[in-house]
Amino acid sequence: MKISSLRLLPCVLLLVTASAFCATHAYTMIDLGVPQGDGFAVPRAVNASGQVTGSAGPANGEYSNVFVYSNGAFTDLGTLGGKSGIGNGINTSGQVAGYSTNYKGAYRGFISNGKTLVDIGDLGGGSTVAYALNDAGQVVGSSVTEDGSNHPFLYSNGQMIDLGTLGSPEGNQWWNSAEGINNSGVVTGYGYTSNGGLSGFTWSNGVMTPLPNLGAEWTEAYAINNNGQVTGISQNTKGQSHAFIANPDGTIKDLGAIGGKYAASWGFGINDSGVVVGRVETGTGAYLAFVYNGKTMQDLNSLVKAHRGWNLIEARGVNNAGQIVCTGEDAEGNEHTFLLTPQ
Repeated sequence: MKISSLRLLPCVLLLVTASAFCATHAYTMIDLGVPQGDGFAVPRAVNASGQVTGSAGPANGEYSNVFVYSNGAFTDLGTLGGKSGIGNGINTSGQVAGYSTNYKGAYRGFISNGKTLVDIGDLGGGSTVAYALNDAGQVVGSSVTEDGSNHPFLYSNGQMIDLGTLGSPEGNQWWNSAEGINNSGVVTGYGYTSNGGLSGFTWSNGVMTPLPNLGAEWTEAYAINNNGQVTGISQNTKGQSHAFIANPDGTIKDLGAIGGKYAASWGFGINDSGVVVGRVETGTGAYLAFVYNGKTMQDLNSLVKAHRGWNLIEARGVNNAGQIVCTGEDAEGNEHTFLLTPQ
């Protein structure tokens, strides 16, 4: 079953750091495979020790369960009783946050307790999705409120806090979500403004602050590092949608894209050195995984050794050691999880 989430040039001088690479092949690539031989595994996050979480299931797509990959083995964490589950974040202690359907078919956010998934509740509307957590076990995501709106939340110490909006009109057609949180408890995400524009934000100590944009009022923020840098996607004045880095001082950098002026890029992960990973859709509609190393955006497919028929189509997370977790797709549309480690 296909479930999509939705070339470093040779250099004379070789200098490898967490944020700069100069080599023909900058990474070793390991196919983590799938829990079932003919199934799929789609990753979403990697922690400091290289543990990976995501979603996996049989090739027929009958169900998808939350997984953790650690020390060469998959652990199936199941679901909250339904047929669909995904781990979206994993912290240094191996706790996982994500969302799953329950036995009624409702979407519910969870945090793991060992091999058990614990429902974290909702904001009164019966549905929650969780996207990230930090090392303190604080979880963020989006939940339906009593009036049917979608609001970003922070789950901390057993309590779910409604973070409010940037002035979004009420109603379930307006999606407002928290997507990332760092170890200082600073949250990032995106939502609608009172005039219908879409803006990224950071939230800290009860205050929601809009992020800068690349020139148009359309920005989605997906991840934040421990220095307060945020990445995501924003539209520039030329109508191009590009990955970015927004800094705590209010500046923003357009990371560009690969594949022509009509290409788009999404930044899905950022580490404390400012290395960004994500996905590009080229001008021809092809997908590829990228890394931005502080200077330029590179196709990750060019930075690894023989693919053996696999194409890296999306990178979702990068840890402070520079390890990157990617989805790889073969010619038949099968998807595996790949872990890339800097050489």
